[in-house]
Amino acid sequence: MTQDARLSGASTKQRVFGDQKNAPGDPFLRPFFETAVERVWGGVWNRSGLDLKHRSLVVVSVLAANGQREELKRHLRGALNLGWTGDKLREALLQISGYAGYAAAHEALRGLSEIVTAPP
Repeated sequence: MTQDARLSGASTKQRVFGDQKNAPGDPFLRPFFETAVERVWGGVWNRSGLDLKHRSLVVVSVLAANGQREELKRHLRGALNLGWTGDKLREALLQISGYAGYAAAHEALRGLSEIVTAPP
């Protein structure tokens, strides 16, 4: 990937998550995150065919189905940032119950509830 992909990926990631605190993080993991910015955010998130809002819903659904609770919560916040409402996200998570199981849906809905009911 190129410097352009890194810049494009960083820009897309910021559009989804908003301003992020740039914590130094684990230097050992830095190559992983750099690759993710280039390939995931600069690659698949920037393809034509779906807008960011709908790509976000796909990611939320997959993370929920796979039980990736912490990453899901981060992407739920991103989905809200992109214009999804708590009610629409709840419906998407209810939909996965028939395909990924009630336990996965329940866990995802608990995470969404924590976010939408948290005091501002």
